[in-house]
Amino acid sequence: MVSRSALAWAACFAVLLALAIPWFLWRSDTLVAGLPVWLWWHVAWMGVTAAAFAAFARRDWGLFVEVGQR
Repeated sequence: MVSRSALAWAACFAVLLALAIPWFLWRSDTLVAGLPVWLWWHVAWMGVTAAAFAAFARRDWGLFVEVGQR
């Protein structure tokens, strides 16, 4: 049986993966501080991903490795 924690982290990682490429910004020519907005998306998304991975490493490291082992 898979724990709720494992399901929550799997959903979190799926969302991180799905939004890693900003398809909705590809045709945007908007500039912020001289750089395209899609580039700022990547910079911010790397911060979000790093924070999620740090939380995972602190709380539930080994969660998916130990599933099914007894």
